[in-house]
Amino acid sequence: MDVIFAVAPLLTGLALDILAGDPAWLPHPIVGFGKAISYFEHRLNHGAHRVAKGAFTAVGLIMSVYLLSLLLMDFLTPYPWVKCMVEAILIFFCLAGTTLVREVKMVFEAVDRSLDDGRRQVGRIVGRDTASLSAQEIRTAALETLAENLSDGVIAPLFWYMILGVPGMLAYKMVNTLDSMTGYRNDRFRDFGRWAARIDDFANYVPARLTAFLMVVASCRISLLSFVRRYGRSHASPNSGYPEAALAGILDCRFGGPHDYFGETVYKPYIGDNPRELTSRDMAVAIRINRSAELLMLLIVLATRL
Repeated sequence: MDVIFAVAPLLTGLALDILAGDPAWLPHPIVGFGKAISYFEHRLNHGAHRVAKGAFTAVGLIMSVYLLSLLLMDFLTPYPWVKCMVEAILIFFCLAGTTLVREVKMVFEAVDRSLDDGRRQVGRIVGRDTASLSAQEIRTAALETLAENLSDGVIAPLFWYMILGVPGMLAYKMVNTLDSMTGYRNDRFRDFGRWAARIDDFANYVPARLTAFLMVVASCRISLLSFVRRYGRSHASPNSGYPEAALAGILDCRFGGPHDYFGETVYKPYIGDNPRELTSRDMAVAIRINRSAELLMLLIVLATRL
């Protein structure tokens, strides 16, 4: 029975993610995280001491999520079946693999229909200006996002679940949400979001490199690890470059280059050196690698749970 309670929540949560993704009609705790962040940001992100205010917000929200979920798990301990179900639901909410896989498929299908459809569809999953993207740039943006999301949306939550259980998984999602909302180097968030960005860098340091390693193992091409080391560290982000480099090496393509962020052109280092045209076959290979890496991570976590 103890074995069942050790592995059932994870297997159930992962199965729900694979089968359902993130249903739009279902209330999502990450939306609540976003509202809490927005509440504090609007009230504190002005005047003096913005770095300290941002640190208070980031650390306070992360610790609150961790401690409250820890108390909830402790409260449910006398009711193992209820606890098992609650954990499964929370794990399901923390994983975001299937939804983005579906979105990436729709991007490739849309750009095959028309350039305008592709631009609109990719705009759902990237933060850059998509109005002038070419078909190649649309496909590249979708695959870059797929690689990053494998780390942020699947491997990292599972890693922190392995280390700190469901409370750690939820705390990681708060870290990730804080960074996605405030971790920008612009006038509004440069100071207030500094701690959120640094905490996110720390939380993703091991998972990003683990993600790249699992992708390479899934491709059965261990020699690509040298490619990942070479290009992963050239990315502006200390973490995002590693899963992107792994996928670029597997597909023998090139990511990065200039991106337009609503009037500001940002030049990102190229990852890879083959500027070939991407096709739907590349999308299918990328999704297969994603799912295989996810399975490998699941086996690792199950082994630690048992």
